[in-house]
Amino acid sequence: MSVKKEPSGRRSVQVEVEVPGTPQQVWQAIASGPGISSWFVPTKLEGRPGGSLSLDFGGGMVSSAKITEWQPPHRFAAEDSSWLQGGPSVATEWIVEAKSGGTCIVRVVHSLFASTDDWDGQLESVEHGWPGYFRVLRHYLAHHAGEASASFVLMTPTPPTGGAPSAWKVFAGALGTPTPSIGQSVRVAAAGRELFRGTVQAIDNVPQGSGIMAIVQEPAPGIVLASAMDCMGMCMATLQAFFYGPKAGAAVTQKEHWQQWLSTVFPPPAAEAP
Repeated sequence: MSVKKEPSGRRSVQVEVEVPGTPQQVWQAIASGPGISSWFVPTKLEGRPGGSLSLDFGGGMVSSAKITEWQPPHRFAAEDSSWLQGGPSVATEWIVEAKSGGTCIVRVVHSLFASTDDWDGQLESVEHGWPGYFRVLRHYLAHHAGEASASFVLMTPTPPTGGAPSAWKVFAGALGTPTPSIGQSVRVAAAGRELFRGTVQAIDNVPQGSGIMAIVQEPAPGIVLASAMDCMGMCMATLQAFFYGPKAGAAVTQKEHWQQWLSTVFPPPAAEAP
């Protein structure tokens, strides 16, 4: 993985994944608000040239982009002028390419124009993040496409000492997976209530930090992502849940209990006396 640099000054990163489904099914998942929300982050999308794309990453971090091209069910592009504060606009292109055997390639390309390497780190960070979410997309399309879905994302800062490695050690221990392995059971309970129960499906170790993806059965079929990552000079613990099927809506109503549990793992700093 690396930033591609062109003589024109264009710098870009590209990530792709093969997923099950027809181009129309895949398009619904990557080019609609409900579709994107079912595997990435809560999203609002107005699908037309000049429309808008809003991605809510939690913690008050919202990315807003303008749709510049719209060619369903194969391609759309958007431009975000606020993503890199003080930096150039970032263009994002999404492509759906049909393959034989009932699958499609989903490809995302992020690009910007710059004469220095100042923004390469941000592009590489996004590049490292997509494979984990693409696993969620592939699972969603394989097992839950078209089903009702609901999700939430919780974030909290971690103690500054030790950065992401130290925070992940604490987080993984609280999840019952101090040394995560594929197929390992994971269960979290708080105040006599089971928050979720499932199995570790994937493990991420990227330059920004570490995390796991768990396939869960309770409180509803779905996926939980847990990670501790360095982000803009601080480390954030993130707990993200995607639920599918008739119990999805009820499952997200328990968000407050998940937040309380996360706050016990990473307590907020004590207020200083006046």
